Amino acid sequence: MTENAPRADWSDEPVIRPAPHRWLWYAFGGRLPARNRGWVLHDTTTRSWGYRHVARSLVQMSVPVLLVMTLLPADLGLRAAAAGGGVFLGLLFSLAYMPETTEHRVVKAGYPAGLATAIRDRAGTAKQDRETERKHAAAAKRAARYQKRMGG
Repeated sequence: MTENAPRADWSDEPVIRPAPHRWLWYAFGGRLPARNRGWVLHDTTTRSWGYRHVARSLVQMSVPVLLVMTLLPADLGLRAAAAGGGVFLGLLFSLAYMPETTEHRVVKAGYPAGLATAIRDRAGTAKQDRETERKHAAAAKRAARYQKRMGG
């Protein structure tokens, strides 16, 4: 087994959700206490990891958006356009570096680099295998019906 391959004991760690103030710290790039280590791995490898990443990105962008909307000396339309453009570009950048950003969070929690990607890849492969199995079973069922209809 390679160093980056998922190990069973990593998934045995308790998943303890951080308190709201700690989650905000985490969303802005801060490190969580060791007791939340399992949650960080869960957060970056669960099926909804992409949505979670976008939510953290939007929280990060809320501060500059709030500043632009309140402090920019312009009419509301221009402030909203500037804030919207910033959010759009911020999301593009965030989505472009999504795997790297989540891996960095996992490394800060004390896991080896590449672990989150390996876990997500393994889950994706398992899902693909189940779907392939389901399709093969359906095809065999259709073939049996066809054979029965044709009298064979």
